[in-house]
Amino acid sequence: MEFLFNTNVQFFIAAYLIGGIPFGLLLAKKFAGVDVKASGSGSIGATNVLRVVKESNPVLAKKLGAATLALDALKGILLLIIAYFMGMSEATLWGISILAVIGHCFSPYLGLEGGKGIATGMGVMMFMIPLETIIALVVWIIMAKTVRISSVSSLSGVAALLISSFFIHPDMPHAPVVFLVFILYYKHIPNIIRVLKGEEKRVI
Repeated sequence: MEFLFNTNVQFFIAAYLIGGIPFGLLLAKKFAGVDVKASGSGSIGATNVLRVVKESNPVLAKKLGAATLALDALKGILLLIIAYFMGMSEATLWGISILAVIGHCFSPYLGLEGGKGIATGMGVMMFMIPLETIIALVVWIIMAKTVRISSVSSLSGVAALLISSFFIHPDMPHAPVVFLVFILYYKHIPNIIRVLKGEEKRVI
């Protein structure tokens, strides 16, 4: 059990446990009295919180959706900031990033179920590769305004991030980025299937 006293291991465990906190589920239950896992898409993310709560309280839905988005992003960023100022290596920072996203997508508090990982993923990427993440957010906004399908917008932004990273940082290790993108696309497989069938709902 000595490995538990290793600082890197402690950060990795913390990243997974903090990343797994289902803020969307908690906020919707406390302030709207609804279970987002039992409604809408069943996701604990901001989009489903907005969609489910909007049915009964549109004003509250926007607030809870925004709060979920911010908290899901921050739960990855805050630990990275602490690790950075403690002098942790870049490899450790990437490990924290990956485990925060894994925690959100496969939460230990929800039987290894969870959200789609976009907010948490973009949060850690904003810290690790900010320029590529800004490009991803611009693509996401453009797609959200035109296509108006949340999953398509999100995945287009993720693809833009990955592609741009090869041009902006050609010498960086891309394995962590590729792995994070794989997780995000894997969690969106049901959405991708619905898009191909023309059944994915548009954001109104």
